[in-house]
Amino acid sequence: MRKMTAIAVLLASTPLAAGAQDRVLNIYNWSDYIAEDTIEKFEEEFDATVNYDVYDSNEVLEARLFAGNSGFDIVVPTSDFLRRQVDAGIYQELDYDLLPNAENMDADLMEAASVYDADNAHSVIYMWGTTGIGYNTAMVEERLGADAPTDSWALVFDPEIAAQLADCGITMLDAPTEMIPAAMNYLGLDPRSTDQADMEAGAELIESVREHVRYFHSSQYISDLANGDVCVSVGWSGDVFQALYRAEEAENGVEIAYVIPEEGALQWFDLMAIPADAPNPELAHEFINFVMRPEITADITNYVWYANANEASLELVDEEITSDPGIFPTEAASERLWAAQVYDARVDRTINRLWTQVKTGQ
Repeated sequence: MRKMTAIAVLLASTPLAAGAQDRVLNIYNWSDYIAEDTIEKFEEEFDATVNYDVYDSNEVLEARLFAGNSGFDIVVPTSDFLRRQVDAGIYQELDYDLLPNAENMDADLMEAASVYDADNAHSVIYMWGTTGIGYNTAMVEERLGADAPTDSWALVFDPEIAAQLADCGITMLDAPTEMIPAAMNYLGLDPRSTDQADMEAGAELIESVREHVRYFHSSQYISDLANGDVCVSVGWSGDVFQALYRAEEAENGVEIAYVIPEEGALQWFDLMAIPADAPNPELAHEFINFVMRPEITADITNYVWYANANEASLELVDEEITSDPGIFPTEAASERLWAAQVYDARVDRTINRLWTQVKTGQ
């Protein structure tokens, strides 16, 4: 999942503080993941106050939700995390009578998302994308030559190649449920496998390049790529395109590309959902329906450079975005995408233990 930093709305870390007011909406969303004026437009039209707080990992969101009494009216989990949260009773069912704009949504994408939430009963797609590789074209070519394997996970998972890029900076997402399966896929294993041996093999591959990785983080790489402070980042599609956009705006000469590796990549959905104990569920429905207006969805996509599932919005989205295969994958690339596996508690403990081992080297 994510993005642009200067959001002119205000971050309330304790959303319940405003709970006594009638028209207060408490939203918890990914960082850098909304247009600059979306919240302001909603507040003005619906005579509401929005408390908007952000996170940069599904694990952070899940911890808040499982602790209970989060005070949030809308959250935006990624598909596989949403699935187990639905199973745990975290969310209330949506009232589609209050969501007439759901008719704007792409039926095929909503069906794909229903694998994680049967009949889309608790959620609707906010944005979707892939997890691939963003890279500084000049820096990579300088170190690896014109034949650099920029269309392959080898760029980050081959120790010999990673060693040559270490000085300009490799970064990886701090997201074990995405990084370890990507490594498994590179090894020719099923990225959806929950076999412990397969997961250990993926972790060991990342450990083999760990010394060449500058950091594991799920948002810092946006600005670092844009500024030329790092040269290769495993990241979310829209984040990399935001980095590209920032570099162009800064006119700093940094050229960035995003690729869905030839071996394949994860396709994910970020979905809007309403916690079961949301203080203002009716207002939450109003916001979700508002976001599903074609012009509002288009505004968000044009700002964050993430694909959306609002079919009616696409004619309002910049052609530069809709025609880019890194944002809206080609049919051939789509065939190489995989859906996230939903882990049970046992597998979740295993992958988190392995990730701690990868990051700490212990």
